[in-house]
Amino acid sequence: MIEWKAAIVEITVYIMGEGIWVPYITSNFTKKQLEHGVAINVRSRFVANSGRKRIVIDAQAIAETPLRNRTTIRSLAAAIGKPKSTVHEWIKKGMLRSHSNVIKPYLTDDNKVARLRFCLNQVEPGSMPLQPRFNSFHNVLHIDEKWFFMSKTSQRFYLLPDEVDPCRTCKSKRFITKVMFLCVVGRPLITDDGEVLWDGKVGIFHFSELVKAKKSKNRDKGVVEVKPITSVTKQVRKDMLINKVIPAIQEKWPAQLSKDIHIQQDNARPHIQGLESDFVAAGNSNGFHISLGNQPPNSPDLNVLDLGFFRAIQSLKEKCDPTSVGQLLEAVEGAYNALTPETLNKVWLTYQQVLTKVMENEGGNNYRLPHMGKDRMARAGTLPNCLNIDPDLIQKTCRLLDQQNESTHEDMVQFNTEEGQEFLSSELN
Repeated sequence: MIEWKAAIVEITVYIMGEGIWVPYITSNFTKKQLEHGVAINVRSRFVANSGRKRIVIDAQAIAETPLRNRTTIRSLAAAIGKPKSTVHEWIKKGMLRSHSNVIKPYLTDDNKVARLRFCLNQVEPGSMPLQPRFNSFHNVLHIDEKWFFMSKTSQRFYLLPDEVDPCRTCKSKRFITKVMFLCVVGRPLITDDGEVLWDGKVGIFHFSELVKAKKSKNRDKGVVEVKPITSVTKQVRKDMLINKVIPAIQEKWPAQLSKDIHIQQDNARPHIQGLESDFVAAGNSNGFHISLGNQPPNSPDLNVLDLGFFRAIQSLKEKCDPTSVGQLLEAVEGAYNALTPETLNKVWLTYQQVLTKVMENEGGNNYRLPHMGKDRMARAGTLPNCLNIDPDLIQKTCRLLDQQNESTHEDMVQFNTEEGQEFLSSELN
């Protein structure tokens, strides 16, 4: 019996790599192998799979479950009558997917028509009609504003089991310091060999002012400190465009590109129009012709800054822990400068994908972007500069716009006819 145990120990050393006693080995079967002088085999003797059979996912039951009952694993498991562990296993195996749903802007019919017209205007005229493709966008600048906060109201930390939980306090969430930034970017100019001729970054400008401090327990009277401008009015933004943005464009604009530049902004109320005399005079100075236009209403997805560039800046900024306005400004500007031209160029390609999806969705915003594999294509040297468009999609979009124009014309004729009849009846009476 002692020799049998020693043999088992030796075989476990050979299999496991350690001298560990394995109590669940079938001792009688192994003992018979030793008695007959054959090699010890501890493999399972089951012919096929063993154990409990897998629970087959009921796709129909899940699809019929209301979305309000599918917000957590617990609620979904209770709705379909399955254990939580089973639902979790389905998620791990890819049989269910997690989806974070974001409320998108509501689009009217006029908004959808404006989006379709905007997308068609981004098609290069010389590529029509056989091989349509988008413009290179090397003469377009996108600008947008974003609030950056000193700290987040909810923050996740990874701590040791015995580590004390951090305590962050504030009188009110409204008192968290924030600064608005105006970001201006263009399409990076990169050669086929990968040489960066221009990084596409004009600058990120903060709405702040230098104020002399009043006497307090925190600082001496007269100390100059940076204060954020919390109320960004139309005049404040106009001064920013004329005094900082346009000079930065004229200073950093590459000589290889045309000086006819178009700035695209959203439709926020404080934004100025491109026909204001002060802006026109500043934009047409030093040999430049800079125009200003709006993107379609309720369309943040048609701006490269909202598509992913702001998110990239935010992720880099959160690696810092600013405690003052000055440190917050340095953190945001450092994150902006740290982003590579290759990253910005990929966002511009995503922007072209969005234009395609908007036309496929007939002007709507209910779409999912397919993965291009831009990193893989960049490594292989096959990353395109402009995306091609299906000619049938262009024709479909043109037909939709023609139908919309015809219906609008009929509505105007009907309105004018009814209005004229009411006028005549009132005159006769």
